Order: sequence, then structure tokens, then C-alpha cells
Amino acid sequence: MAQVLQALLDRNREWSEKIRSERPNYFDGLALQQKPEYLWIGCSDSRVPANVIAGLEPGEVFVHRNVANVVHSSDMNLLSVLEFAVDTLKVRQIIVCGHYGCGGVRAATEEDLPHGLADHWLEPIRRVAKRHARELSGIDDVEMRRDRLAELNVLESVARVAETPILRRAWKNSDYPLLHGLIYGIRDGVLRNLDCTTSGADSR
Repeated sequence: MAQVLQALLDRNREWSEKIRSERPNYFDGLALQQKPEYLWIGCSDSRVPANVIAGLEPGEVFVHRNVANVVHSSDMNLLSVLEFAVDTLKVRQIIVCGHYGCGGVRAATEEDLPHGLADHWLEPIRRVAKRHARELSGIDDVEMRRDRLAELNVLESVARVAETPILRRAWKNSDYPLLHGLIYGIRDGVLRNLDCTTSGADSR
């Protein structure tokens, strides 16, 4: 265990030294302030790191991640992040991003298998699946069906973010922040726009 941790610390030092040699003022700039353009609400899946897949630098994206990028109206962690991002950091873009091949979405469709606390967490996805049962039942391939459910879950999460008092307050006198829904393809590394962008103009 100690060797694994030491290897991580060694990689960190190598990375830090490389950055400082190439960009001497890099860390000074980061230390001065945090002023990201984006808030990213995504999945905890280790294969979907927000700044990496979006080609963004540290400091350019404020991140909240949970299993299957679910937005619960009572999730104080997510709401605190959202409030801080909107009211203090003044982000201009909020992105809800799901991904194909999502283990959380798969678990939500495995009704005969117990997943512990995850079953409670994933309840909104099962509700979305029931609401769109007719569309989903028309997709024969089980993985394609789950990928479509992953898209529908993003659309639901975008709608839930838009309904929060935090966004409604921000949108009273401004079009910003813009709220977007994206889906990421693990097999090809491509982000796709689900064309559900919402702004303050849409809420007034």
C-alpha cells in the first residue's frame, strides 16, 4: 500500500516540476483566484474526468460528481456546489454530463439485483425509465436502450437544475448562466450536445 501511495506522490512531483519548468508562473496564477467559466455536474465514473475530456485546464471548471450524474432536489452537497458556483464564482455555463456505458444507469435497470444504497440513489433514473417506457421498449439492443436512458437521465437532471431556486433567482434579471446537457462516449471520447440548452430568457 505504501508503495502505491508513494508512486502517486512521485508522479505528482514529476508533474509539478514539469509544469513549473514549462510555465513558471502557472501555480502563482492558480493561487491568486478561482474564476472558472464552467460548472460541471457529472458522473463519478473514473473514466470521465471533466477537465480532461473537455480539454480544460485546472481552474477553468468547477466540478461536482456523483453516481450517474443524478440531480436530487434534496442533495445538499450538489445544491451547495451549485449555489457557490452561481452566486460566488459567477460561472457562465453549467453543464450536466452523462456518459454511455454508465454503470449507474445499468444498475437502475437491474431490478432483480440488489445494489445497496445505490438503489435509493438511482430511484430518479427508474422513474425516468417508467415515464419513457414506450420509447425504451422499442429499442431491442439492451446496451442501446441503456444509452438512451443515460441521455434521458441527463435531460431530467437539466430540468431539475433549472427548477432550483438558485437558478430561478439568478435568471430573474439575467440570461446567464446557460444550462446545457451533454453525453460522453467512452468508446470514442466524443462529447455530444443533447440540444436542451436553457437560459434565463427561457424562464421569463
